[in-house]
Order: sequence, then C-alpha cells, then structure tokens
Amino acid sequence: MISLDEKEQLSRLKEGDQVAFEKIYDRYSTRVFQNTLRLTKSQDIAEELLQETFYRIWEKRSLIDTNKPIKAYLFRIAENLAYDHFRKIAKDKVLSQQLIDIASQYYDHIDEMIESKENNQILQSAIAALPPKRREIFLLCKFEGKSYREVSVLLGISESTINDHIVKAMRFLKEYFGHSGEAALTMFIAYLLSQ
Repeated sequence: MISLDEKEQLSRLKEGDQVAFEKIYDRYSTRVFQNTLRLTKSQDIAEELLQETFYRIWEKRSLIDTNKPIKAYLFRIAENLAYDHFRKIAKDKVLSQQLIDIASQYYDHIDEMIESKENNQILQSAIAALPPKRREIFLLCKFEGKSYREVSVLLGISESTINDHIVKAMRFLKEYFGHSGEAALTMFIAYLLSQ
C-alpha cells in the first residue's frame, strides 16, 4: 500500500519537481545502494549503478505509476542494471583485448599525442567550457577522486545534484571531443576507461 506522502512525492516527481526527486533519492538511495553492493561486491560499481538507477527514474518519470510504491520499481531497475553490468563484463573482456591490441599498435603515436601541447589545450578548453559549478564538481570527482558524498558535504548540495552535474558534464565532454577530432576523442575515451 502506498502512503499519501509518497503518492504526493511521486505525483510531483512525475511533473518534474526536483525537490520531490531528491526526497525520493534521500529515502531510498541507501537501501538501493546496499542491495546493489550485495549483488556486485564492489562499492564503486554499486555507486555507479545507484546513480544510473536514479538517472533512469528521472528520465522516465512520466511513466511512474503514482498508485504503486516506488521501492520495488527502484530495486528492479537496480537489479536489472547489475545483471546488465555482469553481461557487459563478459563482452568487455573480448573488447578489452581488442583495445589492448589496437593500443599497442599505436602506442608511440598515442604517447606523443598525450604529451602534445595541442591535445592538453583541447582537454583544458573542454573543461573550461563547462559552467562554473559543473566544472568544479567535475574536477573534484574526476580529477581529485572525491566521492559524490564527499563533494556533497564539501559544497553543501545533494548527491543527486552532484550526479546530475556529472552526467551532464560527461555528456558535454563526449560531444565536445567528438567535434575536436578522432585523436582527441581517443585520448578522452582512454582517460574515461582509466577512471
């Protein structure tokens, strides 16, 4: 049975209310995280799956049934993502070997490219093109290695807001590098794979 409070939060979420989204995140994120951690046995993977679960909730909010508790829906999404992750790992082993083979063929070229001033400037320009708050959050999470929770406490904003900024920053940077040429895109993908 769904409580009146949750039904109201889901109705508001369905209309795009970010505060309602944050309340639902705050209410269920720990339990979803613990469940995905139990499945994956990896804190980093569980954190990624948690973020993806709530990203999907936000993206598909218009499909939410406000007459049903969201907890089961959240757990189902997270579990499906975990199973997809394991299927992807199996496929990625083959892909990883192919990437290693390709990378070894072009090692000298990539080494020169990474060291080149031009590509460093492209990377700096891409990051500088982010809005100030998003850039700050991106640098803290991706370059300084801080967790979403640490950045949340440091900046006094919710983890769901941190997640939103990171998702949008990554989307922007992938598009930016896609327009900056194949070599820069390869460098950016190599950086992402190392994270």
